[in-house]
Amino acid sequence: MDLSTARTHALRSARAARYCATVAARGLALIVLVPVLVYSAVLCLVGVGLLVMPFELRLLRRLADAERTRLGTWAATPATPAGPHARSTLTAMLSEPATSRDLRWAPWMAVAGTLLGSIGAALFVFPAAVLVLICLWWLFPADDPVRPLLDVPVDSWASAAYAGAPQLLLSLLLALVGPPLMARPAAASSRRLLAPSAAAVLAERVAALDRTRTGALRAHGDELRRIERDLHDGTQARLVSLAMQLGLAERALGSNPAGVGPLLTRAREGAEEAMAELRDLLRSVYPPVLADRGLADALSAVVARCPVPATAHLADLGPLPAQVEVAVYFAITEALTNAAKHSHARSASITLARVDDTLRAEITDDGRGGAAEGHGTGLRGMRRRIEAVDGTLRVQSPPGGPTVITLECPCAF
Repeated sequence: MDLSTARTHALRSARAARYCATVAARGLALIVLVPVLVYSAVLCLVGVGLLVMPFELRLLRRLADAERTRLGTWAATPATPAGPHARSTLTAMLSEPATSRDLRWAPWMAVAGTLLGSIGAALFVFPAAVLVLICLWWLFPADDPVRPLLDVPVDSWASAAYAGAPQLLLSLLLALVGPPLMARPAAASSRRLLAPSAAAVLAERVAALDRTRTGALRAHGDELRRIERDLHDGTQARLVSLAMQLGLAERALGSNPAGVGPLLTRAREGAEEAMAELRDLLRSVYPPVLADRGLADALSAVVARCPVPATAHLADLGPLPAQVEVAVYFAITEALTNAAKHSHARSASITLARVDDTLRAEITDDGRGGAAEGHGTGLRGMRRRIEAVDGTLRVQSPPGGPTVITLECPCAF
């Protein structure tokens, strides 16, 4: 085994040992929490448990979500965190599917998780313990010498060299192999208990598609109403004025030919203004720059015009579906506009990349934060656009900033 391979195995063992330590810590916490939950369930018969159990279920959800977050390294597939309870009443909490998974996971973690995690973490630090015992052999009585690992006594510096060295090497081997062996079954079992079933995933997917379809229809209706309003209030009014100017010119042609010229001039100006408004309206539906230059170059132009100093990190995106390009373009444009108008940011950045068949964008600004969907229509409109193409939008905007908006959209044809 060369040095690079040994280093890779050592790092992997260290990560496994760290995971095992967190598993053991969560298991010890659940050794206390599980009996408390059982006791509170009994107290629900007299009413007292109804008051304390919601707090205990929230604590259990935090522990379970922490485990779900860590599963991606050691389980075949990660488990998505369930997040806080949607409602605070005990009945609503118990009716959530994730709560039943949390409750079936807790006893397993309290017993098997504590055992596997403790063994995995102990195996990683075992070589240090063996080395200390070998070096401190002289502290043990002569009739009962130390036997670190193989029941071979170490009672002198000579025996520490010829008997202790093999035991130390064996403990190092156990430290490299043992933690991953403990981490894998712990993670696989946790995922099996915490992750939703295939039927639950399908039902959640159907519900998400129904929600995004409703949002897409609502966004489509809003867009149609906006286009109708713009055509009615702007372009139609100018075309009516143009028709009136041409009618006046037609009447004046016989009686006052000299007055026809100014009327035609105003008619031409009205026609040019109407065409400009139509071009602006078409750009709001599908910007021509997307068709001409693609999403990356279109966003470069948006960044160049942004009132806030902004930088763009744009990777090679390849061919993208038109609807995805439009949704991401307008979402990023809206995010930069919000950063300039509401966040009072001094700088912003865009990162856009394609990973396999997923387009991922991250917009960051150093403004005052506190962005929330309930404070305006901007974020809601962005979410509708992204969900309409089966994408996801996440907003992290603590008070004081920074604000990070992450978009992910499937982009396979």
